[in-house]
Amino acid sequence: MLHLTAVDITKTKIASLVIPVCEDKDIHENTLLSGLIRQAKKIKEFTGDKGDEVIFYHPKEIKADRVVFIGLGNLDKIDMESLREMTGKVTKGMIRKKLQEVLIAVPSAKKIKLEMPSILESMLEGAYLGNHLYDRYKKEKKYKPLKRITFLVKPDEAKTYKKLTSRIRAICNGTILAREWINTPPNDKKPERLTRSMITLAKKENLKVTVFDEKMLKQKKFGAILAVAAGSQSKPRLVILELGHKKAKDTIVLVGKGITFDSGGINLKPSASLADMKSDMSGAAAVAATLIAAAKLKPQFNVIGVIPVVENMPSGNASRPGDIVKSYNGKTIEIGNTDAEGRLILIDAIAFALEKYKPQILIDMATLTGACVVALGEKIAGVFTPDDKLADAIIQSGNKTHERCWRMPLPEDYKELFKSDIADLNNVANTRYGGAITAALFLSEFVTDVRWAHIDIAGPAFAQKASAYCGAGGTGFGVRLLCDLLDNL
Repeated sequence: MLHLTAVDITKTKIASLVIPVCEDKDIHENTLLSGLIRQAKKIKEFTGDKGDEVIFYHPKEIKADRVVFIGLGNLDKIDMESLREMTGKVTKGMIRKKLQEVLIAVPSAKKIKLEMPSILESMLEGAYLGNHLYDRYKKEKKYKPLKRITFLVKPDEAKTYKKLTSRIRAICNGTILAREWINTPPNDKKPERLTRSMITLAKKENLKVTVFDEKMLKQKKFGAILAVAAGSQSKPRLVILELGHKKAKDTIVLVGKGITFDSGGINLKPSASLADMKSDMSGAAAVAATLIAAAKLKPQFNVIGVIPVVENMPSGNASRPGDIVKSYNGKTIEIGNTDAEGRLILIDAIAFALEKYKPQILIDMATLTGACVVALGEKIAGVFTPDDKLADAIIQSGNKTHERCWRMPLPEDYKELFKSDIADLNNVANTRYGGAITAALFLSEFVTDVRWAHIDIAGPAFAQKASAYCGAGGTGFGVRLLCDLLDNL
């Protein structure tokens, strides 16, 4: 579906050609494209400002049914994200017009001062992700995704970057997979069912798959996971995905929170907070999808995904505030609030992963706290780690992929806030403030001898409104971030 080409646009019939236009500079080396842009700018309402659009039909210079000129704004405002947004909007526009294919002209790297790999990566990502439609539950399928998206480049670029398309396809398919898992309604993704889906797709990529069912979790004493699952008729699972490399010396573990629906348990959430709780497994979706994508990308080290999958429901069997549970590593936790359940399933998964795999790096990803959304808004994830280099690497990957992250503090004295008089720890702090920090510090109590980072994606995991290259709902946040991070660690 994604292709690079160096066709002669004067000789090849084209259904739709899209030409990005800068407001204050010519960003194309192809003189024919530059000439068409000059004609477009003669139209008073089109200047190349961001969002401007004008269409020529059947221009005499080339064999195209239509040429769409898209404004990018001033040259100094063009970056990877603006290119990603542009191609996402283009693709969505073509879908609305019920067209089947598009050819998009790629600007010159010399003229917009970005490296060609960065230009292509962002443009391909935006187009591929923008081409995703989630209409599984609609009787009428009003629109169809484009069958072919092609990018017009120079002949040497088409040859040099041919393999880039397969890489982008793998990563974006992972993002879309995560989106679809998140968007699946909770009645269709109870722990058993979501686990089956993950297993099926992981096995297709030859990942080693291990699943602990409720019986095994009890035998191995995953007390915190079992405590969260106690109120649900759906049984918990722990999914382990392994991607090995024969010559690998290092191991990276990714842990993802998988609450398929979070009612809050006995501490029931208010009605307004329940609507989006199908998305509380976004961390699990991102980790599983990253492993599936990484199987195609073949990193030079072992990557392990450890994914606890649980439903948090109230019932006569549910855990209660005041209960004390024993976690996998032996520490006891007093349950101060049953709606602080994500940290409980994460600590068992983290402790198991450290004991079993002894990784050099462990990163957990979770929609953990509303407090992180209050602090950073709905588009930026919080990063908590004592490791400066790991924090920098995550933030750098976030900036590149526009899955943005901001480092948050881990003050030691805040650990006093979740002490318990009758257990080793309480699962909530004794203050309403700094909730994202205290949740991360709680996790840190179960981390030993490893470079560790916690990424709280409660804000960006789910979008109320569609964006340039993502529909409303699950965003798949974290897959592109983690894939880029695996490249650079």
